[in-house]
Amino acid sequence: MKKIVLICGMVLLSMSITWSQKTEKPGEQHIPLIGSEAPSFEANSTNGKIVFPDDFGDSWKIILSHPKDHTPVCSSELLEIAYQQEDFSRLNTKLILLSTDNIDSHVNWKMALEQIAFKGRDPVKINLPLVEDESHVISTKYGMNDQGKNIGKSIRGVFFVDPENKIRAFYFYPNEVGRNINEIKRTLVALQTHYGNERVVLPVNWQPGEDVMLSYLEESELAQLGKPGSKLYSLIWFMNYMKTK
Repeated sequence: MKKIVLICGMVLLSMSITWSQKTEKPGEQHIPLIGSEAPSFEANSTNGKIVFPDDFGDSWKIILSHPKDHTPVCSSELLEIAYQQEDFSRLNTKLILLSTDNIDSHVNWKMALEQIAFKGRDPVKINLPLVEDESHVISTKYGMNDQGKNIGKSIRGVFFVDPENKIRAFYFYPNEVGRNINEIKRTLVALQTHYGNERVVLPVNWQPGEDVMLSYLEESELAQLGKPGSKLYSLIWFMNYMKTK
């Protein structure tokens, strides 16, 4: 009887291992978390072949992904990004636009968009690289494939990568909701502000140019609180601010 139980147990264990091996998906995706290394990749783009992050030097990088070319919401986003591309350049930031269509489709999409006068503005040239990811290799590396009913058809992530190639922030949108490019830019400036001084943190609804918070005050700064001309002020002992103007 013991032999029969042992044999049955071994068979079940073998079946379990076999099932696990069959159901394990190669290249299963995982979202790279804040503070982790941004996954590297090589790909074709409308600006030629790119190698990430090597081709981007010590700049900040923002990766914005799209599921398909010629889709309405993504087209509106790409146009708005194009109108603000010089703003991002002045912030030492390079944008990488990813879509799972092929390079020929990218070229046609770009040409079509460059003919549109969007929101009453003159047509604009799109100088940013539209990266090909037809095999979903890059979107899988960044965990951007939607696992809902439209599996593999969402891929609408935003990743902020600092000059040291570390993920600093990310968020995802569904197909039906357009991203706010001004919020992307605000997040970028906030991250850069903290990057320049790790004690600086940004309060709710913060906008560039507004006062910032300090995670803690040094002893010499505590002595400055409330004094005329001081840039430091406090609402309560755990909410300390620094004027930026």
